[in-house]
Amino acid sequence: MDIVTLSRLQFAVTVMFHFIFVPLTLGLSVLTAYMETRYVKSGDETYLRMAKFWGKLFLINFALGVVTGITMEFQFGMNWAEYSRYVGDIFGAPLAIEATVAFFLESVFIGLWIFGWNKVSKKVHAFAIWMVAIATNLSALWILLANGWMQHPVGYVLRNNRAEMVDFMALVTNTNGLLKFTHQLFSGYTVASFFVMGVSAWHLLRKSETDFFKRSFRIAATFGLASSFLLALFGDFSAVEVAATQPAKFASMESLWETKRGVGLNLLLLPDPEHECNSVEQLCVPKVVSLLAFHTPDAEIKGLKEFPPELRPPLLPTFLSFRIMVGLGSYFILAALGAVFFSRWGKLENQTLFLKLLVYTIPLPYLANQFGWIVAEVGRQPWIVYGVLKTSDAVSKSVSMGQVIGSLFGFTLLYGLLGAVDIYLLVKFARKGPDNDLTTMIRPRGQEA
Repeated sequence: MDIVTLSRLQFAVTVMFHFIFVPLTLGLSVLTAYMETRYVKSGDETYLRMAKFWGKLFLINFALGVVTGITMEFQFGMNWAEYSRYVGDIFGAPLAIEATVAFFLESVFIGLWIFGWNKVSKKVHAFAIWMVAIATNLSALWILLANGWMQHPVGYVLRNNRAEMVDFMALVTNTNGLLKFTHQLFSGYTVASFFVMGVSAWHLLRKSETDFFKRSFRIAATFGLASSFLLALFGDFSAVEVAATQPAKFASMESLWETKRGVGLNLLLLPDPEHECNSVEQLCVPKVVSLLAFHTPDAEIKGLKEFPPELRPPLLPTFLSFRIMVGLGSYFILAALGAVFFSRWGKLENQTLFLKLLVYTIPLPYLANQFGWIVAEVGRQPWIVYGVLKTSDAVSKSVSMGQVIGSLFGFTLLYGLLGAVDIYLLVKFARKGPDNDLTTMIRPRGQEA
């Protein structure tokens, strides 16, 4: 391996590990805030216990996500100094806003929420967790606007051998960044929904706190159904954006070699990159790919042969990741439909097979997230900033192979330990269930407003 490949591998390890925590944080913060709001409005103490229980799991996940996110940003200066020098004027702006606005807001109100039980009113306490949820989602917005600029650079000029920002609003309104944000937002909400349903299903199978977990399940099922449908919708919008701005990536996603009009979707497809063709093409649905790419059934789509081999993304990781992501997304819609049906009109606690299925479904939305990011990042290669800066030109010049190997080993070991701690704590407290003692949760009289 060369230093570019090792640096890419190191960044992949850190960012993919960090992204285990991000989606659950996005969705579980909103669900916890909703549950506490239901308590404030109704006075029903079950919702108070729900906010406390799911909030505890949210805090475990949040704490480890912060640690891994900070480490990830160090690599822009360590392994990718040429990238930082070349585009730091642009890329640094949204990251600075994320740190000084969203992360600061998040940090302040999460402290109030953790230590504010029995010290502030119910409404103020519920307001605090809503501010955490809003700030967490705002944090994702600015980070994904930065990534969206890397996918489709806008509002800049090349001057003095570096990219300089000339239009900040172009970055903020970049369609690629906004679609990445909405797609990731609903992806995170889907992760959280199936996490809550899976944990609830585990307890319902054991007839533990049946009323508590049936309510939790119903809330998550409704949230998950809406999220999975919106995830598919904005996924479609994202595919249209990719087809328009990154045609080589789109061709790799569909393993399309020749430029064609009215491209159909082969349900069974096996790429053969060595011979620049597909060895298997079966069960074709006519014109579907053209319809999905440009919302026109006879639209022309460029094939991979239109691009020099050195400007094509790695085909198999992009193609397979895209197919797996889409397949899992379709499953989430069906599973969420079943969850809503059984939680509202069926005897949920008696649906043993379905509840077991949802327990085993917990890791699948996480995997779908990771495969989606493989499509986005591997599919952008060989560019780190699409059409502007190649990945091979962005790596630090002063970093040695030994330093990268040593830090890669250290990060992998550290993150492996953190991952084990996270799984242990989540499993421990998820299996333990909610607290029965409400004396530490209820505000004294006089603090109800």
